[in-house]
Amino acid sequence: MAGDGLAAGDLTAADAQEARLRRRLRAWQARLEAADPEADLAAGERAGARLIIPGTPEWPTQLDQLGTSRPLGLWVSGTADLRYSCLRSVSIVGARAATPYGMHVAAEFAAGMAESGWTVISGGALGIDGAAHRGALAAGGTTIAILACGVDISYPSSHHDLFTQIRADGAIISECPPGVHPTRARFLIRNRLIAALSRGTLVVEAALRSGAANTATHALNLSRHLAVVPGPVTSEMSAGCHRLLRDRKAVCVTTPAELIDLVGMIGDDLAPTPRGPVVPHDALSETARSVLDAVPGRGGAGTATIAVAAGTDLSTTLSALGSLAAAGYVLRTPKGWRLKPGAFTHP
Repeated sequence: MAGDGLAAGDLTAADAQEARLRRRLRAWQARLEAADPEADLAAGERAGARLIIPGTPEWPTQLDQLGTSRPLGLWVSGTADLRYSCLRSVSIVGARAATPYGMHVAAEFAAGMAESGWTVISGGALGIDGAAHRGALAAGGTTIAILACGVDISYPSSHHDLFTQIRADGAIISECPPGVHPTRARFLIRNRLIAALSRGTLVVEAALRSGAANTATHALNLSRHLAVVPGPVTSEMSAGCHRLLRDRKAVCVTTPAELIDLVGMIGDDLAPTPRGPVVPHDALSETARSVLDAVPGRGGAGTATIAVAAGTDLSTTLSALGSLAAAGYVLRTPKGWRLKPGAFTHP
């Protein structure tokens, strides 16, 4: 009886799967019947868009890594050459309901990348996406927006002027024909293109469940670099970023130079090591610093006392004190050597 029960259960699951496949097949058949390639090409021409397909000169070959998920073609509207622009590109994504902190950081990163000759890719949405596009444009760089609708549709409508600027200095692309309106599913589907076109993806702000987190997953599946900008631990908009860091799936970056260090060519795009400000004290020799540290700030101390504290011999100590006095760090009083009031002595 148990065997019969399992067989019946397996049969029910198989029937359910077959039913789902049949529904999908009917939906694709309906779409196929409604498709009109000649009308799409004509609409694209009216919108000033061109269709590129695998094997054509403008096709970005990194999209081939998507395998069976590779788009059949892309509609491109804009002045930039898509293949060339994506050779040195980074994606910047994040929350639509971004905080002022996130908007500022996204714009700063995009501007910094653009100034260094990198193309900025994003999804054209409200929040982080829009800030990234604007930051790149403000720096005179190239930016590419990947839409979940036709390239002739401004969605969101408030980004109409932004999309006009992007077309003039970059490109707007989509795998949807002109006239197609966005759906939730299309937003999730287009995220794979954002991840695949660039060398790496930067997540500025993301909730635990978000489109940006979905793009991050695609980047990881494609073995692309993944970076995040940390935010306040109290911010829900940074919870997804912090989860990626905690799970060791992403690298923390705080400057465009660090992002270039991550996604750039080994040896060519190294970020400089952060250092504090250079102060006069840094120019002193190690011996002079040791003697200076041994000089009291009040009262006074004799040369011998300072030599013992500094671990130097008497003649070396006396020479160092003379140099420090000439440089304005110490002065000699009736009670001995002491620091000169107002002199900077510590880094």
